[in-house]
Amino acid sequence: MRPATPADVDRASDTLAAAFADYPFTRHTVSADHHADRLRAFQRIFVAEVGLPHGVVHVSDDVDAVAVWTTPRTDLAVLAALGPRLTELAGDRAAAQASAEEAMGVHRPQEPAWFLGTVGVHPGSQGRGLGGAVVAEGLRAADAEGVPAFLETSLERNVRLYERLGFVTVAEYDLPDGGPRTWSMRRPAGGGSR
Repeated sequence: MRPATPADVDRASDTLAAAFADYPFTRHTVSADHHADRLRAFQRIFVAEVGLPHGVVHVSDDVDAVAVWTTPRTDLAVLAALGPRLTELAGDRAAAQASAEEAMGVHRPQEPAWFLGTVGVHPGSQGRGLGGAVVAEGLRAADAEGVPAFLETSLERNVRLYERLGFVTVAEYDLPDGGPRTWSMRRPAGGGSR
């Protein structure tokens, strides 16, 4: 695993788009019309315009695994400024995206934290431990700073992976508008239980 560079943006965007192709949350919040193109554009924004300049991006050497984090130093105004573009990419699912964000927002940490905004492993490389390894890179950095880590997932099978990495579920809920079940998970600094 290594820090990503601008040269990795295209491959990282492709990896994340492939990983999220049938993910319940993105199917609920991103229009089915040109879904793959919209999803790739969304992931590219998060890698190139959030993670690399304002957060942290780790990748496997072949960029088949990608993790994008915001950190306590990430200026949240950057995320807010991207809102209109992300709404446009959501297409006819923009209202569902807005209501999902509102529902998830109440479970997000108020204290400084490393936030795992997106993580994915290319389908052809899944099952090799790359997902856990790429997430572990960010967890080591969060631990070094003495702050917790946080994530959200809409796949129950992901919950077990994150539990093995020290995360605990702090909220489990269905997203509005017929959205998927979602788990908000927190890992205290150092991975111990708090």
